[in-house]
Amino acid sequence: MFKSGATCPVIEGRVVAMSLEQGLVDLAIVSLIAALTPILAGLLSRLRVPQVVILILGGILVGPQGLGWADPSGLELVTNVGLGFLFLLAGYELELGLFRARPGRLAIESWLVTALAAIVVTGVLAAVGLVHAFVPVAIGLTTTALGTLLPILRDNRMLEGRFGEFIMAAGAVGEFLPIVAVAIFLSANGAFLGLVSLVLIAGIALLFTFVPRLLRYNKIAAIMSEGEHATSQTTLRWTIFLLFALLVVAANFGLDVVLGAFLAGVVLRRWAPGDVNALEGKLDAVGYGFFIPVFFVASGMSLDLRSIAEAPARLVGFFILFIAVRGLPALLFYRRDLPRRERLQMMFLTATGLPLLVALAKIGIDSGTMLPENAAALVGAGVLSVMVFPAIAIALNRSRAPELVRSADVES
Repeated sequence: MFKSGATCPVIEGRVVAMSLEQGLVDLAIVSLIAALTPILAGLLSRLRVPQVVILILGGILVGPQGLGWADPSGLELVTNVGLGFLFLLAGYELELGLFRARPGRLAIESWLVTALAAIVVTGVLAAVGLVHAFVPVAIGLTTTALGTLLPILRDNRMLEGRFGEFIMAAGAVGEFLPIVAVAIFLSANGAFLGLVSLVLIAGIALLFTFVPRLLRYNKIAAIMSEGEHATSQTTLRWTIFLLFALLVVAANFGLDVVLGAFLAGVVLRRWAPGDVNALEGKLDAVGYGFFIPVFFVASGMSLDLRSIAEAPARLVGFFILFIAVRGLPALLFYRRDLPRRERLQMMFLTATGLPLLVALAKIGIDSGTMLPENAAALVGAGVLSVMVFPAIAIALNRSRAPELVRSADVES
Protein backbone atom coordinates (compact mmCIF):
# COMPACT_ATOMS: atom_id res chain seq x y z
CA MET A 1 0.00 0.00 0.00
CA PHE A 2 2.89 2.33 0.85
CA LYS A 3 6.19 2.49 -0.98
CA SER A 4 9.25 1.12 0.77
CA GLY A 5 10.74 3.73 3.08
CA ALA A 6 7.55 5.83 3.08
CA THR A 7 5.96 6.90 6.34
CA CYS A 8 2.26 6.55 6.98
CA PRO A 9 0.64 10.01 7.27
CA VAL A 10 -1.54 8.75 10.13
CA ILE A 11 1.52 7.58 12.05
CA GLU A 12 3.26 10.88 11.36
CA GLY A 13 0.23 12.75 12.68
CA ARG A 14 0.16 10.66 15.84
CA VAL A 15 3.89 11.21 16.43
CA VAL A 16 3.46 14.98 16.04
CA ALA A 17 0.43 14.95 18.37
CA MET A 18 2.33 12.92 20.99
CA SER A 19 5.34 15.25 20.70
CA LEU A 20 3.10 18.30 21.11
CA GLU A 21 1.36 16.74 24.11
CA GLN A 22 4.69 15.89 25.76
CA GLY A 23 5.94 19.41 25.07
CA LEU A 24 2.88 20.85 26.81
CA VAL A 25 3.47 18.53 29.78
CA ASP A 26 7.11 19.66 29.93
CA LEU A 27 6.03 23.32 29.85
CA ALA A 28 3.44 22.71 32.57
CA ILE A 29 6.07 21.12 34.84
CA VAL A 30 8.58 23.91 34.18
CA SER A 31 5.89 26.56 34.78
CA LEU A 32 5.05 24.93 38.12
CA ILE A 33 8.71 25.02 39.17
CA ALA A 34 8.90 28.69 38.14
CA ALA A 35 5.74 29.50 40.12
CA LEU A 36 6.93 27.64 43.24
CA THR A 37 10.43 29.15 43.16
CA PRO A 38 9.66 32.59 44.71
CA ILE A 39 7.58 30.88 47.43
CA LEU A 40 10.42 28.51 48.28
CA ALA A 41 12.91 31.37 48.17
CA GLY A 42 10.75 33.27 50.65
CA LEU A 43 10.47 30.28 52.97
CA LEU A 44 14.24 29.79 52.78
CA SER A 45 15.05 33.49 53.14
CA ARG A 46 17.33 32.85 56.12
CA LEU A 47 19.47 30.56 53.97
CA ARG A 48 19.80 33.31 51.33
CA VAL A 49 19.23 30.95 48.42
CA PRO A 50 18.98 32.84 45.08
CA GLN A 51 15.94 31.95 42.98
CA VAL A 52 18.20 30.97 40.09
CA VAL A 53 19.61 28.15 42.23
CA ILE A 54 16.12 26.82 43.04
CA LEU A 55 15.21 26.86 39.33
CA ILE A 56 18.32 24.86 38.42
CA LEU A 57 17.80 22.37 41.27
CA GLY A 58 14.17 22.01 40.20
CA GLY A 59 15.33 21.18 36.68
CA ILE A 60 17.75 18.56 37.99
CA LEU A 61 14.96 17.03 40.07
CA VAL A 62 12.41 16.64 37.25
CA GLY A 63 14.92 16.04 34.44
CA PRO A 64 15.89 12.78 32.70
CA GLN A 65 18.54 11.97 35.30
CA GLY A 66 16.23 12.84 38.20
CA LEU A 67 12.59 11.82 38.38
CA GLY A 68 12.33 11.76 34.58
CA TRP A 69 9.12 13.81 34.46
CA ALA A 70 10.31 16.22 31.74
CA ASP A 71 12.73 16.26 28.80
CA PRO A 72 14.70 19.39 27.83
CA SER A 73 14.65 18.46 24.12
CA GLY A 74 10.96 19.40 23.93
CA LEU A 75 11.73 22.85 25.32
CA GLU A 76 14.63 23.75 23.02
CA LEU A 77 12.99 26.68 21.22
CA VAL A 78 11.59 28.25 24.40
CA THR A 79 14.94 27.65 26.15
CA ASN A 80 16.81 29.50 23.39
CA VAL A 81 14.36 32.39 23.62
CA GLY A 82 14.95 32.47 27.38
CA LEU A 83 18.71 32.60 26.78
CA GLY A 84 18.10 35.42 24.30
CA PHE A 85 16.05 37.38 26.84
CA LEU A 86 18.77 36.88 29.46
CA PHE A 87 21.38 38.52 27.24
CA LEU A 88 18.91 41.11 25.91
CA LEU A 89 18.26 42.39 29.44
CA ALA A 90 21.98 42.30 30.25
CA GLY A 91 22.71 44.47 27.22
CA TYR A 92 19.78 46.74 28.06
CA GLU A 93 21.16 47.39 31.55
CA LEU A 94 24.54 48.37 30.16
CA GLU A 95 25.45 52.05 30.30
CA LEU A 96 27.99 52.61 27.53
CA GLY A 97 29.19 55.72 29.34
CA LEU A 98 30.74 53.46 31.99
CA PHE A 99 33.45 52.45 29.54
CA ARG A 100 34.64 56.02 29.23
CA ALA A 101 35.00 56.23 33.00
CA ARG A 102 37.27 54.45 35.46
CA PRO A 103 34.94 51.46 36.10
CA GLY A 104 35.03 50.55 32.41
CA ARG A 105 38.79 50.94 32.05
CA LEU A 106 39.46 48.79 35.11
CA ALA A 107 36.99 46.18 33.90
CA ILE A 108 38.76 45.87 30.54
CA GLU A 109 42.24 45.77 32.10
CA SER A 110 41.15 43.13 34.60
CA TRP A 111 39.57 41.02 31.86
CA LEU A 112 42.72 41.16 29.70
CA VAL A 113 44.76 39.83 32.63
CA THR A 114 42.13 37.12 33.11
CA ALA A 115 42.33 36.21 29.41
CA LEU A 116 46.12 35.90 29.60
CA ALA A 117 45.87 33.73 32.71
CA ALA A 118 43.20 31.59 31.04
CA ILE A 119 45.45 30.99 28.02
CA VAL A 120 48.36 29.94 30.25
CA VAL A 121 46.26 27.69 32.50
CA THR A 122 44.43 26.04 29.59
CA GLY A 123 47.74 25.56 27.77
CA VAL A 124 49.11 23.66 30.78
CA LEU A 125 45.93 21.53 31.00
CA ALA A 126 46.17 20.78 27.28
CA ALA A 127 49.85 19.87 27.56
CA VAL A 128 49.11 17.21 30.20
CA GLY A 129 46.18 15.87 28.21
CA LEU A 130 43.33 17.00 30.48
CA VAL A 131 41.86 19.38 27.90
CA HIS A 132 41.40 18.91 24.14
CA ALA A 133 39.16 21.90 23.33
CA PHE A 134 41.67 24.64 24.11
CA VAL A 135 39.70 27.64 22.84
CA PRO A 136 36.24 26.90 24.37
CA VAL A 137 37.75 26.12 27.78
CA ALA A 138 39.99 29.20 27.74
CA ILE A 139 37.06 31.43 26.84
CA GLY A 140 34.91 29.75 29.49
CA LEU A 141 37.38 30.74 32.22
CA THR A 142 36.99 34.44 31.33
CA THR A 143 33.20 34.72 31.50
CA THR A 144 30.93 36.51 33.95
CA ALA A 145 27.22 35.72 33.93
CA LEU A 146 25.90 39.27 34.16
CA GLY A 147 22.45 38.26 32.91
CA THR A 148 22.24 35.59 35.60
CA LEU A 149 23.48 37.98 38.29
CA LEU A 150 21.14 40.86 37.46
CA PRO A 151 18.03 39.57 39.27
CA ILE A 152 20.18 38.57 42.26
CA LEU A 153 21.88 41.97 42.39
CA ARG A 154 18.57 43.80 41.96
CA ASP A 155 16.83 41.84 44.70
CA ASN A 156 19.66 42.62 47.12
CA ARG A 157 20.05 46.29 46.05
CA MET A 158 23.66 45.77 44.98
CA LEU A 159 23.39 47.81 41.77
CA GLU A 160 23.25 51.09 43.65
CA GLY A 161 26.08 53.55 44.22
CA ARG A 162 29.73 53.18 43.32
CA PHE A 163 29.84 49.42 43.74
CA GLY A 164 26.97 49.06 41.29
CA GLU A 165 28.93 50.95 38.62
CA PHE A 166 31.99 48.74 39.04
CA ILE A 167 30.12 45.44 39.04
CA MET A 168 28.01 46.45 36.03
CA ALA A 169 31.13 47.37 34.04
CA ALA A 170 33.01 44.22 35.10
CA GLY A 171 29.99 42.04 34.38
CA ALA A 172 29.37 43.60 30.98
CA VAL A 173 32.99 43.16 29.92
CA GLY A 174 33.02 39.60 31.27
CA GLU A 175 29.92 38.80 29.28
CA PHE A 176 30.50 40.72 26.04
CA LEU A 177 34.21 40.15 25.31
CA PRO A 178 33.94 36.35 25.65
CA ILE A 179 30.97 36.50 23.24
CA VAL A 180 33.18 38.42 20.80
CA ALA A 181 35.91 35.79 21.27
CA VAL A 182 33.37 33.05 20.49
CA ALA A 183 32.26 34.95 17.38
CA ILE A 184 35.84 35.24 16.12
CA PHE A 185 37.58 32.03 17.18
CA LEU A 186 34.68 29.57 17.19
CA SER A 187 32.75 30.83 14.18
CA ALA A 188 31.58 28.12 11.77
CA ASN A 189 33.12 30.21 8.97
CA GLY A 190 36.62 30.55 10.42
CA ALA A 191 38.35 33.33 12.36
CA PHE A 192 38.64 35.92 9.56
CA LEU A 193 35.08 35.52 8.33
CA GLY A 194 33.96 35.39 11.95
CA LEU A 195 35.53 38.82 12.51
CA VAL A 196 33.94 40.16 9.33
CA SER A 197 30.57 38.75 10.40
CA LEU A 198 30.96 40.37 13.81
CA VAL A 199 31.57 43.78 12.22
CA LEU A 200 28.60 43.32 9.87
CA ILE A 201 26.15 42.37 12.60
CA ALA A 202 27.39 45.28 14.74
CA GLY A 203 26.72 47.55 11.75
CA ILE A 204 23.23 46.12 11.33
CA ALA A 205 22.57 46.64 15.02
CA LEU A 206 23.79 50.23 14.66
CA LEU A 207 21.32 50.81 11.83
CA PHE A 208 18.49 49.95 14.20
CA THR A 209 19.46 52.99 16.30
CA PHE A 210 18.27 55.22 13.46
CA VAL A 211 14.74 53.84 13.65
CA PRO A 212 13.55 56.52 16.11
CA ARG A 213 14.34 59.16 13.47
CA LEU A 214 11.75 57.54 11.21
CA LEU A 215 9.19 58.02 13.96
CA ARG A 216 9.43 61.81 13.70
CA TYR A 217 6.62 61.59 11.22
CA ASN A 218 3.77 62.79 13.42
CA LYS A 219 1.21 60.19 12.37
CA ILE A 220 3.51 57.20 13.06
CA ALA A 221 4.73 58.73 16.32
CA ALA A 222 1.15 59.24 17.45
CA ILE A 223 0.21 55.64 16.62
CA MET A 224 3.24 54.31 18.51
CA SER A 225 2.53 56.51 21.51
CA GLU A 226 -1.19 55.68 21.67
CA GLY A 227 -0.60 51.95 21.41
CA GLU A 228 2.28 51.79 23.88
CA HIS A 229 0.10 50.92 26.87
CA ALA A 230 -2.94 49.64 24.96
CA THR A 231 -3.71 46.13 23.76
CA SER A 232 -1.51 46.72 20.71
CA GLN A 233 1.62 47.12 22.95
CA THR A 234 3.46 48.75 20.04
CA THR A 235 6.87 49.30 21.66
CA LEU A 236 6.97 45.84 23.23
CA ARG A 237 6.12 44.18 19.91
CA TRP A 238 8.83 46.13 18.08
CA THR A 239 11.31 45.30 20.85
CA ILE A 240 10.63 41.58 20.53
CA PHE A 241 10.97 41.90 16.75
CA LEU A 242 14.36 43.57 17.25
CA LEU A 243 15.47 40.68 19.48
CA PHE A 244 14.43 37.96 17.03
CA ALA A 245 15.75 39.88 14.01
CA LEU A 246 19.24 40.14 15.48
CA LEU A 247 19.10 36.51 16.67
CA VAL A 248 18.32 35.42 13.10
CA VAL A 249 21.02 37.66 11.64
CA ALA A 250 23.61 36.32 14.10
CA ALA A 251 22.65 32.71 13.34
CA ASN A 252 22.79 33.30 9.57
CA PHE A 253 26.27 34.77 9.91
CA GLY A 254 27.41 31.64 11.76
CA LEU A 255 27.67 33.49 15.09
CA ASP A 256 26.27 32.44 18.43
CA VAL A 257 22.78 33.84 19.02
CA VAL A 258 23.83 35.31 22.39
CA LEU A 259 25.81 37.95 20.49
CA GLY A 260 22.67 39.07 18.65
CA ALA A 261 20.69 39.14 21.89
CA PHE A 262 23.29 41.21 23.74
CA LEU A 263 23.60 43.69 20.88
CA ALA A 264 19.81 43.92 20.73
CA GLY A 265 19.79 44.97 24.38
CA VAL A 266 22.51 47.59 23.83
CA VAL A 267 20.70 48.97 20.78
CA LEU A 268 17.35 48.92 22.53
CA ARG A 269 18.52 51.41 25.14
CA ARG A 270 18.93 54.00 22.38
CA TRP A 271 16.29 52.67 20.00
CA ALA A 272 13.23 52.30 22.24
CA PRO A 273 10.67 55.05 21.66
CA GLY A 274 8.19 56.22 24.30
CA ASP A 275 8.29 55.39 28.00
CA VAL A 276 11.61 53.56 28.45
CA ASN A 277 10.99 52.76 32.13
CA ALA A 278 7.60 51.22 31.36
CA LEU A 279 9.16 49.17 28.54
CA GLU A 280 11.82 47.87 30.92
CA GLY A 281 9.10 46.71 33.29
CA LYS A 282 7.32 44.90 30.46
CA LEU A 283 10.52 43.20 29.34
CA ASP A 284 11.16 42.09 32.91
CA ALA A 285 7.64 40.69 33.06
CA VAL A 286 7.98 38.74 29.80
CA GLY A 287 11.57 37.62 30.40
CA TYR A 288 11.70 36.91 34.12
CA GLY A 289 8.02 35.94 34.20
CA PHE A 290 8.40 33.01 31.82
CA PHE A 291 11.21 32.65 29.29
CA ILE A 292 14.26 33.10 31.55
CA PRO A 293 13.02 30.64 34.24
CA VAL A 294 12.53 28.06 31.46
CA PHE A 295 16.18 28.49 30.47
CA PHE A 296 17.45 27.88 34.00
CA VAL A 297 15.16 24.90 34.63
CA ALA A 298 16.17 23.39 31.27
CA SER A 299 19.84 23.95 32.17
CA GLY A 300 19.31 21.86 35.29
CA MET A 301 17.45 19.21 33.30
CA SER A 302 20.30 19.01 30.75
CA LEU A 303 23.06 18.60 33.34
CA ASP A 304 24.93 15.34 32.71
CA LEU A 305 25.09 14.05 36.27
CA ARG A 306 26.52 10.67 35.28
CA SER A 307 29.58 12.17 33.59
CA ILE A 308 30.11 14.46 36.58
CA ALA A 309 29.80 11.55 39.02
CA GLU A 310 32.38 9.57 37.02
CA ALA A 311 34.92 12.42 37.13
CA PRO A 312 34.00 14.82 39.97
CA ALA A 313 37.54 16.16 40.21
CA ARG A 314 37.12 17.87 36.83
CA LEU A 315 34.10 19.83 38.10
CA VAL A 316 35.96 20.84 41.26
CA GLY A 317 38.97 21.83 39.16
CA PHE A 318 36.95 24.12 36.88
CA PHE A 319 35.13 25.57 39.90
CA ILE A 320 38.45 26.51 41.52
CA LEU A 321 39.80 27.89 38.24
CA PHE A 322 36.78 30.21 37.90
CA ILE A 323 37.66 31.94 41.16
CA ALA A 324 41.43 31.84 40.54
CA VAL A 325 41.47 33.00 36.91
CA ARG A 326 38.40 35.25 36.70
CA GLY A 327 37.85 36.29 40.33
CA LEU A 328 41.26 36.98 41.87
CA PRO A 329 42.25 39.87 39.53
CA ALA A 330 39.42 41.90 41.14
CA LEU A 331 41.35 41.97 44.43
CA LEU A 332 44.27 43.59 42.64
CA PHE A 333 42.63 45.99 40.19
CA TYR A 334 40.04 47.53 42.54
CA ARG A 335 42.30 47.98 45.59
CA ARG A 336 42.33 51.79 45.21
CA ASP A 337 38.62 52.16 44.50
CA LEU A 338 36.75 49.69 46.70
CA PRO A 339 37.15 48.58 50.32
CA ARG A 340 38.24 45.03 51.00
CA ARG A 341 34.72 43.69 51.57
CA GLU A 342 33.48 45.01 48.23
CA ARG A 343 36.57 43.68 46.44
CA LEU A 344 35.76 40.25 47.83
CA GLN A 345 32.20 40.67 46.55
CA MET A 346 33.59 41.61 43.13
CA MET A 347 35.81 38.53 43.18
CA PHE A 348 32.93 36.12 43.78
CA LEU A 349 30.46 37.86 41.46
CA THR A 350 32.81 38.15 38.49
CA ALA A 351 33.72 34.45 38.87
CA THR A 352 30.07 33.43 38.43
CA GLY A 353 29.34 31.92 35.02
CA LEU A 354 26.73 29.74 33.37
CA PRO A 355 24.82 30.75 30.18
CA LEU A 356 27.85 31.15 27.93
CA LEU A 357 29.38 27.98 29.42
CA VAL A 358 26.35 26.06 28.19
CA ALA A 359 26.89 27.48 24.69
CA LEU A 360 30.65 26.75 24.79
CA ALA A 361 30.07 23.15 25.90
CA LYS A 362 27.60 22.66 23.06
CA ILE A 363 30.05 24.12 20.53
CA GLY A 364 32.83 21.86 21.84
CA ILE A 365 30.67 18.73 21.72
CA ASP A 366 29.27 19.52 18.26
CA SER A 367 32.76 20.10 16.85
CA GLY A 368 34.06 16.90 18.47
CA THR A 369 36.93 18.76 20.15
CA MET A 370 35.64 18.72 23.73
CA LEU A 371 35.56 15.59 25.85
CA PRO A 372 31.99 14.85 27.06
CA GLU A 373 33.22 14.66 30.66
CA ASN A 374 34.86 18.09 30.32
CA ALA A 375 31.70 19.58 28.81
CA ALA A 376 29.62 18.20 31.69
CA ALA A 377 32.18 19.37 34.26
CA LEU A 378 32.38 22.87 32.74
CA VAL A 379 28.61 23.33 32.82
CA GLY A 380 28.39 21.67 36.24
CA ALA A 381 31.03 24.02 37.62
CA GLY A 382 29.06 26.93 36.17
CA VAL A 383 25.91 25.71 37.92
CA LEU A 384 27.86 25.35 41.17
CA SER A 385 29.31 28.85 40.78
CA VAL A 386 25.78 30.27 40.46
CA MET A 387 24.78 28.39 43.60
CA VAL A 388 27.78 29.36 45.73
CA PHE A 389 29.48 32.59 44.66
CA PRO A 390 26.50 35.02 44.65
CA ALA A 391 25.36 33.58 48.01
CA ILE A 392 28.75 34.46 49.51
CA ALA A 393 28.62 37.95 47.99
CA ILE A 394 25.10 38.46 49.38
CA ALA A 395 26.25 37.31 52.82
CA LEU A 396 29.09 39.84 52.69
CA ASN A 397 26.64 42.53 51.59
CA ARG A 398 24.21 41.80 54.43
CA SER A 399 26.96 41.67 57.03
CA ARG A 400 27.86 45.19 55.90
CA ALA A 401 24.35 46.53 56.58
CA PRO A 402 24.74 46.90 60.38
CA GLU A 403 27.95 48.87 59.78
CA LEU A 404 26.07 51.29 57.50
CA VAL A 405 23.32 51.72 60.09
CA ARG A 406 25.85 52.46 62.85
CA SER A 407 27.67 54.90 60.55
CA ALA A 408 24.41 56.74 59.80
CA ASP A 409 23.58 56.94 63.51
CA VAL A 410 27.00 58.44 64.25
CA GLU A 411 26.65 61.02 61.48
CA SER A 412 23.18 62.04 62.69
